[in-house]
Amino acid sequence: MTHEIIVGLDIGTTKIACFVGRRNEFGKIEILSMGRSESLGVKRGVVQNIDQTVDAIKEAVALAQERVEGTLEIHVVNVGIAGQHIKSLQHRGILTRKSMDTEISQLDIDMLIEDMYRLAMEPGEEIIHVLPQEYIVDGEQGIKNPIGMAGVRMEANFHIITGKMSAAMNINKCVKRAHLEMDEMILEPLASAEAVLSQEEKEAGVVLVDIGGGTTDVAIFYEDIIRHTAVIPFGGNVITDDIKEGCAIMRKPAEMLKQKFGSALASESQDNEIVCIPSIRGREPKEISVKNLASIIQARMEEIVEQVYYEIKNSGFERKLQGGIVVTGGGAQLKHICQLFEFVTGMDTRVGYPNEHLANSAVIENLASPMYATGIGLVIKGFQKLDLANSRNITQQQSGKKNKSSEVKNHSEKRKGQFFDKLFSTTLGWFEETDEQ
Repeated sequence: MTHEIIVGLDIGTTKIACFVGRRNEFGKIEILSMGRSESLGVKRGVVQNIDQTVDAIKEAVALAQERVEGTLEIHVVNVGIAGQHIKSLQHRGILTRKSMDTEISQLDIDMLIEDMYRLAMEPGEEIIHVLPQEYIVDGEQGIKNPIGMAGVRMEANFHIITGKMSAAMNINKCVKRAHLEMDEMILEPLASAEAVLSQEEKEAGVVLVDIGGGTTDVAIFYEDIIRHTAVIPFGGNVITDDIKEGCAIMRKPAEMLKQKFGSALASESQDNEIVCIPSIRGREPKEISVKNLASIIQARMEEIVEQVYYEIKNSGFERKLQGGIVVTGGGAQLKHICQLFEFVTGMDTRVGYPNEHLANSAVIENLASPMYATGIGLVIKGFQKLDLANSRNITQQQSGKKNKSSEVKNHSEKRKGQFFDKLFSTTLGWFEETDEQ
């Protein structure tokens, strides 16, 4: 078993999924195993019951371990974070270098990024990601990678993603209680984007729409740079609730109806098509019109799509997105979902499948389902981080700048740990009190 094993843990509203990935001999990522359990303690992407979530994490991880050939013990995971509390903002950072004689290095970039983590946030909020968009060196704009250039004044435009500290605390507490260590907390739409979007789409401009059980996540890319992120507080569970109320049936048959017979366009359903479902014991089976079912689904989906379209227009990139819309997540499995998006937005739409960038897309059953985009994306993001660390080490060794390499590492580790150190230190007493109770 190779030592380069990355584990992604998707803590979702409807499911908790654990994915184990590695690199094969050709450098391609392959998924070794997947474990899935029902999520009962999460609502709209936010943990609301610690014990239920911990049990579900343990079950998913145990299943993933069992399905790997040989012996594997999972200890470190990459975890996704989502929810209505996620916000984003744009900010510009400035770094004045001491001399033009030395080249701009990774250390300079790390110092600029680290400075962004010091921005004052609203009480209870913390910065989750600082994503560089473009750099400006001595007034020269549009630079994607300034390393190796000469210059005194270096600026950068950043896309900063923030979230509630309590939500991150609860996720971390669940992971710790499941006897796991969190390597990194990653915004879920960023992970999903790595699994389903191509490089060409990110360059041309594309909208990723991840329709999960509790929320719909939106991420907009243009010129291979993330430009806008948003979280819409509606997902597949709201549609299920609408079916439950509209058809006067229990929740489980409502979910089954949505998955097997649901459509996002009522006009595509036959008028005389009827589905018969069993009722509560002692009562007659209930007949449901497939067209009425589609009408209920379409009403809610139109609301979600219109909010997505509002975010697209609000980003300012509506007319620049040649790649159109890519829909993924469990909600992308609805029939005629692409037609509805195209009808409302006028933009080309396709469903994003997370097996497109994998070496063994056909090995694990149902791996191609859009609902696994986030989990597989967390594995891909883990390998990207590993590649970046290896690249830095090679560059530093070749240049012979050992002291500077140590500084870069220290700055990087300090930046990475800043959020979690603050989170852990301020809540340690609370954790211990809760555990004692």
